[in-house]
Amino acid sequence: MTAFFETFEHGADIGIRGRGKTLSEAFENGAKSMFSLLVEDLDAVIPEKSVTISCESFDLEGLFVAWLNSLLAESDLQRLIFSEFKVKLQDLRLAGTAMGEPFDFSRHRRGLEVKGATFTELAVRQDGEWWIAQCVVDV
Repeated sequence: MTAFFETFEHGADIGIRGRGKTLSEAFENGAKSMFSLLVEDLDAVIPEKSVTISCESFDLEGLFVAWLNSLLAESDLQRLIFSEFKVKLQDLRLAGTAMGEPFDFSRHRRGLEVKGATFTELAVRQDGEWWIAQCVVDV
């Protein structure tokens, strides 16, 4: 397994999936998967500005959706495209950092508009030595 994040087909919407050796890495890579939809080349986004994200939920699945939707909201409010993520989990609380830069039309090609993370095909689970965090995003 070499891909740490990927997308998958789901009707009119798109599924996103993050994998990691830890639950935090799966959440981070899930965020990368989602932001890889917003811009054609996520590697071209320079992580020069950081934003702190905090959220909590009643279970891990809800926490993953809250994380993704908080990232989308901050991206819109700050007018930033994120490319790097750090997550610290404690119980059902998340403290994270998203790093990126303002969208630059001369360097970035816009991808899809992601409206929000949904509970469709939502799963946060351990599969052998890997953690997987996935859901469908509304595009």
